[in-house]
Amino acid sequence: MKKLFATLTVFAMLSFGSVVAMAQDTAEENAAEATEQVAAPAANEVAAPAADEAAAPAVEAATAEEEGGVKALHKTLKTKFIEGGAGFMAATLLCLVFGLALCIERIIYLSLAKTNTKALLANIEKALNEGGVEKALDVCRNTRGPVASIFYQGLSRYDEGVEVVEKTVSSYGGVQLGLLEKNLSWITLFISIAPSLGFLGTIIGMIQAFDKIQQVGDISATVVAGGIKVALLTTLLGLIIAIVLQIFYNYILSLIEGLVNEMEDSSISLMDIIVDYNAKQAKK
Repeated sequence: MKKLFATLTVFAMLSFGSVVAMAQDTAEENAAEATEQVAAPAANEVAAPAADEAAAPAVEAATAEEEGGVKALHKTLKTKFIEGGAGFMAATLLCLVFGLALCIERIIYLSLAKTNTKALLANIEKALNEGGVEKALDVCRNTRGPVASIFYQGLSRYDEGVEVVEKTVSSYGGVQLGLLEKNLSWITLFISIAPSLGFLGTIIGMIQAFDKIQQVGDISATVVAGGIKVALLTTLLGLIIAIVLQIFYNYILSLIEGLVNEMEDSSISLMDIIVDYNAKQAKK
């Protein structure tokens, strides 16, 4: 459970970071003023030790204040987590954990899928001219990434004609696109579930508030506040998680779009290389 609180702490620190920085700046200014007041009446040889002694407590106070702020923040997040209902809050945080795991997996996979297509095309063209199709296949086989896989499938059908190669490249490009988009549907699922769980907690919190009103027989802020607090906290957490996952999802989509454009452009260049190679072979 501490790991879950630490996740929330990362997001909350962005909001409270400026407050801590302002407190630290104020403490440093106070330390500087104290140094000037001590150093003024004294001689230069005595002023330096006196200033250090005056500044040390101020620096220690600033450090203690910063540590206290982090501990207070952690305690506040823990309290709000419990107040929001451990069951719904934990279920909503699980959406964040699983969603981030899938996002990180996709980002790593897409980063490894990038290929220097210009160098690959140059190596394939050189291999075709020096050793024929078999040597070009070896170049594709020893290169990582979807572009090299598409080239390998196309060149393996070279004996069947240029048209067959073109159709093979186009068809296998769709297969590689499916691999690039793997698990994206699960990420969108967690993006949808997180706020839905928050809204569900909102409804339950409101029901609890009306139950208390019915039991007490009177509407008062104290009776209603508890249920409304649960409703707001669960909704807030669900929306924050959905926003975070949506940012990662859009970043992943941008990576996929870049790879798809690269595959399409390099496939056209590959067909040009094959056509030129056929022309040279015909002349021979």
